[in-house]
Amino acid sequence: MRAPPAPCLAQPARRKPPHERKGHTNGHRLGGLRPRLSLCCLSLARSRQVPQPKRKPNPPSTSQSVTPLLLLCRQRQARTKDSAAALSGERVMGAAADNAAPPRPEDARGRGGGGLAPVAEEKEVKVVVVDEPPARLQAQRPLAPLQVTTQAPPPPMTVASGAVEPPPPPVYQPVMMQAPQQGPLPSLNSHKYTNGITLCLFLLHLAAAGFAVGFFVFKAVQNMTQHPRSSHARRQRSLLRAWLPPVEGAVALSIVLAFAWQKAVRLWPRAMVRVIIWSSFGVTLSVGALLMCFSMPACVGLGVAMVVFSIGTGLYACWVTRRVGFTARVFERAVQPVDKFRGLNGPAYVMVAAGFAWISVWCVAVIGAAHFRFPGLTILALVLSLAWTAEVMRNVANLTSSRVIALYYLRGMQSSVQFSFQRALTYNLGSACLGSLFVPTIEALRIVARGLNLLEGEDEFMFSCAHCCLNVMNAVFSFGNSWAFVHIAAYGRGFVQASRSTWGQFEALPGMAALVDSDITSSVCFLTGVTSGALCVALAGSWAFATHRHYTATVSMLAFFVGYLMTRIGMALPQACVGCYYVCFAENPGNRLFDSTIPERLHKMREDHDPLVVPTPRFPHQHA
Repeated sequence: MRAPPAPCLAQPARRKPPHERKGHTNGHRLGGLRPRLSLCCLSLARSRQVPQPKRKPNPPSTSQSVTPLLLLCRQRQARTKDSAAALSGERVMGAAADNAAPPRPEDARGRGGGGLAPVAEEKEVKVVVVDEPPARLQAQRPLAPLQVTTQAPPPPMTVASGAVEPPPPPVYQPVMMQAPQQGPLPSLNSHKYTNGITLCLFLLHLAAAGFAVGFFVFKAVQNMTQHPRSSHARRQRSLLRAWLPPVEGAVALSIVLAFAWQKAVRLWPRAMVRVIIWSSFGVTLSVGALLMCFSMPACVGLGVAMVVFSIGTGLYACWVTRRVGFTARVFERAVQPVDKFRGLNGPAYVMVAAGFAWISVWCVAVIGAAHFRFPGLTILALVLSLAWTAEVMRNVANLTSSRVIALYYLRGMQSSVQFSFQRALTYNLGSACLGSLFVPTIEALRIVARGLNLLEGEDEFMFSCAHCCLNVMNAVFSFGNSWAFVHIAAYGRGFVQASRSTWGQFEALPGMAALVDSDITSSVCFLTGVTSGALCVALAGSWAFATHRHYTATVSMLAFFVGYLMTRIGMALPQACVGCYYVCFAENPGNRLFDSTIPERLHKMREDHDPLVVPTPRFPHQHA
């Protein structure tokens, strides 16, 4: 048989009359209603099975054939439903029609039934459900059974098809905030006495010094009362009148200067760093000239020594000019937490008051020791005992302030000043005693080694010895340094262990060891004590020269000594704040309590154009 001609593309295809369409018989009138009944049945089933929220969808079911009578019954039942169920069925059917598979092409058969019709192109058909009963005379093309499938992704668009390829959707990658790799936090309430051997030695020394001072005071009073007209009694009374008032005046002046320096540093840190450095040069030079004007051999010798020291101070001030700005910024940031703690200066007041009482009794004991056997060695022993005791007092105040400030930086805690002071006087007193012995000694020897290292001449022996001494002192410095007091106060560690832990943290952070090694905070506090001591010399020396001229040199030396010690006790608070600022930053650089002062300096140091780390000037080589 001949196949029917293909329809022309220019004209629309002729619609077949109803009697020529497939399945148009009276017996198959329900066949045209079969797809519509299937859709209504599916809408009814979907309306009854509305998915609940947070419930996994059911897997797609395969197509099933429905008998015409059953479909008719279900159609009647569906019409009795309310409008809300019909509306939900329409929405579900719209989605099902979009997800349905395209209808399968069937073989077009003519009235004779022998030829094959050309297969029409597949088109995407969207079924829109209208809530109207279809006409009985209207026949529909038989559709394939509905299949509920998941929506397949659209085919990839290519550039060759003339479409623009959309950009790929961004891939979400969750950002995981990783905490720093740290071990268990060390305990802050250690109840173990640190450096017990040194603590026992200090307590024995304190008992011996107290016994010696009491004995010499008793001997002095006994000689003046039992034999008032003897030569020893007259000499002791003269010494007491010439010795005690100027020294007590110097101690009182040093106390006032100590807290005046501290208050000024807290109020104007940027300006006071420069003022302290240059005032030390000017005051020592002036006092040295004053002593030389007394025209006494001993006073002239002391005056020359002070002038030489002032020249060295001036050279040092010129050398560290580039470091002053950074040190002032660190001072400004470090002393800010002091205002958050009331009574933080209380331990310094207590230590200064105790020092004033001890020095007053000690001066009377020196008068009694001057008429005892071996007066020179006895007075030297009393001077060393006073120096160690005053240094322990300063470190007790340092430990108290360090614990309060360190816990604020490390844990954000408001620690009790009284509790910290009690710990410094009990558990941490041994470390304070050991640090008071070794820190000044190690720092002094390190300065000497650096001075020897400047002499790089033609003598290879001196050159090698200087470098050897410097390397040895640098190695010893890691086992004993002033930064250890922060870990002693915070974690209750021993002096050596705390020194190694703090210096290890500095070396672990790139550039931090060089930064703290070039810090001049300790030098500023030292020069503060020197300036106060020189002012005390001016007061006590002038007083002694006006009353008892032959005691001028002795009174001047003692006034400088006690003025320096009392000022260092008062300046323990700013030095502790700076130490906590450096050590706590090295332990937790990401702490929000720190600003960009240290990171910016470390960045400049890594770029090799930092004005802070200045190479040590050396003497040039001497060539023949």
